[in-house]
Amino acid sequence: MPFSLRLDPDTERRIRDLASTTGRSRSAVVREAVAHYASEADRSKQAVITAFDRLRAYVGVTDSGGAQLSKGTHAKYHAALGEKHRARSTGGRRSTHRAARSK
Repeated sequence: MPFSLRLDPDTERRIRDLASTTGRSRSAVVREAVAHYASEADRSKQAVITAFDRLRAYVGVTDSGGAQLSKGTHAKYHAALGEKHRARSTGGRRSTHRAARSK
Protein backbone atom coordinates (compact mmCIF):
# COMPACT_ATOMS: atom_id res chain seq x y z
CA MET A 1 0.00 0.00 0.00
CA PRO A 2 1.50 3.35 -0.97
CA PHE A 3 2.12 5.81 1.84
CA SER A 4 3.70 9.21 1.61
CA LEU A 5 5.31 11.34 4.29
CA ARG A 6 7.58 14.33 4.56
CA LEU A 7 11.11 13.85 5.84
CA ASP A 8 13.76 16.31 6.79
CA PRO A 9 16.86 16.19 4.55
CA ASP A 10 19.03 14.46 7.19
CA THR A 11 16.54 11.61 7.72
CA GLU A 12 16.09 11.18 3.97
CA ARG A 13 19.89 10.99 3.55
CA ARG A 14 20.17 8.39 6.31
CA ILE A 15 17.48 6.22 4.72
CA ARG A 16 19.12 6.54 1.31
CA ASP A 17 22.57 5.68 2.75
CA LEU A 18 21.23 2.65 4.65
CA ALA A 19 19.43 1.41 1.56
CA SER A 20 22.58 1.82 -0.52
CA THR A 21 24.96 0.14 1.92
CA THR A 22 22.62 -2.79 2.66
CA GLY A 23 21.37 -3.27 -0.88
CA ARG A 24 17.74 -2.90 0.13
CA SER A 25 15.09 -0.50 -1.07
CA ARG A 26 14.31 2.66 0.87
CA SER A 27 10.85 1.20 1.55
CA ALA A 28 12.39 -1.92 3.07
CA VAL A 29 14.63 0.21 5.31
CA VAL A 30 11.64 2.25 6.53
CA ARG A 31 9.49 -0.88 7.06
CA GLU A 32 12.23 -2.50 9.13
CA ALA A 33 12.73 0.68 11.16
CA VAL A 34 9.00 0.95 11.91
CA ALA A 35 8.82 -2.74 12.87
CA HIS A 36 11.82 -2.32 15.19
CA TYR A 37 10.32 0.80 16.77
CA ALA A 38 6.97 -0.94 17.29
CA SER A 39 8.55 -3.97 18.95
CA GLU A 40 10.57 -1.73 21.28
CA ALA A 41 7.41 0.21 22.18
CA ASP A 42 5.58 -3.04 22.93
CA ARG A 43 8.47 -4.25 25.07
CA SER A 44 8.62 -1.01 27.06
CA LYS A 45 4.85 -1.13 27.60
CA GLN A 46 5.20 -4.57 29.14
CA ALA A 47 8.06 -3.38 31.32
CA VAL A 48 5.98 -0.70 33.05
CA ILE A 49 6.05 -1.44 36.76
CA THR A 50 3.29 0.01 38.90
CA ALA A 51 3.61 1.05 42.53
CA PHE A 52 1.53 -1.99 43.46
CA ASP A 53 3.96 -4.25 41.57
CA ARG A 54 6.86 -2.78 43.55
CA LEU A 55 5.05 -3.25 46.87
CA ARG A 56 3.29 -6.55 46.09
CA ALA A 57 5.53 -8.52 48.46
CA TYR A 58 4.61 -6.24 51.35
CA VAL A 59 0.87 -5.87 50.81
CA GLY A 60 -1.00 -7.71 53.54
CA VAL A 61 2.16 -8.68 55.39
CA THR A 62 2.10 -6.04 58.14
CA ASP A 63 1.32 -7.24 61.65
CA SER A 64 0.10 -4.76 64.25
CA GLY A 65 0.76 -7.16 67.07
CA GLY A 66 -2.94 -7.38 67.82
CA ALA A 67 -3.41 -3.62 68.18
CA GLN A 68 -6.62 -2.25 66.70
CA LEU A 69 -4.98 0.61 64.83
CA SER A 70 -8.06 1.68 62.91
CA LYS A 71 -10.34 1.96 65.94
CA GLY A 72 -11.14 5.48 67.05
CA THR A 73 -9.16 7.14 64.28
CA HIS A 74 -11.75 9.89 63.84
CA ALA A 75 -11.58 10.80 67.54
CA LYS A 76 -7.78 10.67 67.52
CA TYR A 77 -7.59 12.86 64.42
CA HIS A 78 -10.12 15.33 65.87
CA ALA A 79 -8.12 15.51 69.11
CA ALA A 80 -4.87 16.12 67.20
CA LEU A 81 -6.48 18.96 65.22
CA GLY A 82 -7.86 20.47 68.42
CA GLU A 83 -4.42 20.30 70.00
CA LYS A 84 -2.88 21.97 66.96
CA HIS A 85 -5.51 24.72 67.06
CA ARG A 86 -4.96 25.28 70.80
CA ALA A 87 -1.18 25.44 70.27
CA ARG A 88 -1.60 28.11 67.61
CA SER A 89 -3.99 30.16 69.72
CA THR A 90 -1.64 30.05 72.74
CA GLY A 91 1.39 31.16 70.76
CA GLY A 92 2.75 27.73 69.92
CA ARG A 93 2.75 26.28 73.45
CA ARG A 94 1.43 22.77 73.72
CA SER A 95 -0.50 21.37 76.59
CA THR A 96 1.56 19.49 79.16
CA HIS A 97 -0.06 16.20 78.14
CA ARG A 98 1.07 16.49 74.52
CA ALA A 99 4.47 18.00 75.36
CA ALA A 100 5.25 15.18 77.81
CA ARG A 101 4.49 12.56 75.15
CA SER A 102 6.70 14.18 72.52
CA LYS A 103 9.83 14.16 74.71
